[in-house]
Amino acid sequence: MTIAAGIDVGTGAVKAAVFQVEDGKQAWLSRALLRIRQRDPIELARLAFDDALEDAKLRQQDINYIATTGEGESVPFHTGHFYSMTSHARGAIYLEPQSRAALDVGALHGRAISIDERGKVLSYKMTSQCASGSGQFLENIARYLGIAQEEIGALSRQADNPEVVSSICAVLAETDVINMVSRGISAPNILKGIHLSMAARLSKLLKAVGVTQGVVMVTGGLALDNGLVAALEQDIAHLKDMKVTVRSHPDSIYAGAIGAALWGAFRYEKLAALGQLPQAA
Repeated sequence: MTIAAGIDVGTGAVKAAVFQVEDGKQAWLSRALLRIRQRDPIELARLAFDDALEDAKLRQQDINYIATTGEGESVPFHTGHFYSMTSHARGAIYLEPQSRAALDVGALHGRAISIDERGKVLSYKMTSQCASGSGQFLENIARYLGIAQEEIGALSRQADNPEVVSSICAVLAETDVINMVSRGISAPNILKGIHLSMAARLSKLLKAVGVTQGVVMVTGGLALDNGLVAALEQDIAHLKDMKVTVRSHPDSIYAGAIGAALWGAFRYEKLAALGQLPQAA
């Protein structure tokens, strides 16, 4: 039996997950999520990990492998580190075994990852950091509109005449939104327009990595934004050469931590077979 933890240090939040793997069976023991909000993400990694341990009624010495991903390579107590696209790919397969792509939409960028049935990364492509297709941009717009983040998806789906944001640059796009407000465009129509603009860019990323059919699992911080998921489904439906099914999962935000934990368990078992077991700090 192997018990492994995954810690995903993102830009907007730190996620932790603890898994038990035995005879090929994977059991999710606990999870934890802490929003960063200008706090030290490395300190939050410790807190999230401790919360996950407490929830699983485990001690750190009970964990065989502590894997980090995202920006977590400098977490002092980790055993090993995995690239975030590798972790999100594995997490997507865990959440939906039929997934053949992961669409990781985070605070600073969107990333399309083509994967096989084992969660191996085949190819990937991401938006630029300054692009308007990111969670941080959407959060800034919501703050300007006086809307809570959890309201964005529902409001977007109420739109009746969306105003699409055409600018790729986030700064110029924010100027577009300010002009929309001055013209009396409603918040739902602004948000739906932003979602459609983001969806168009994400669809292009999927095409760029060769994903034109099969199941795409949305992961990352915006995976639970049902307005964005609906806009993505709408955009893809108009593309004749794409037969893609877009799915999200209530635990999609944990995909990176899930993948890190499962890859960590896999690495631990391989090293154990070679007699080269790592020692967690």
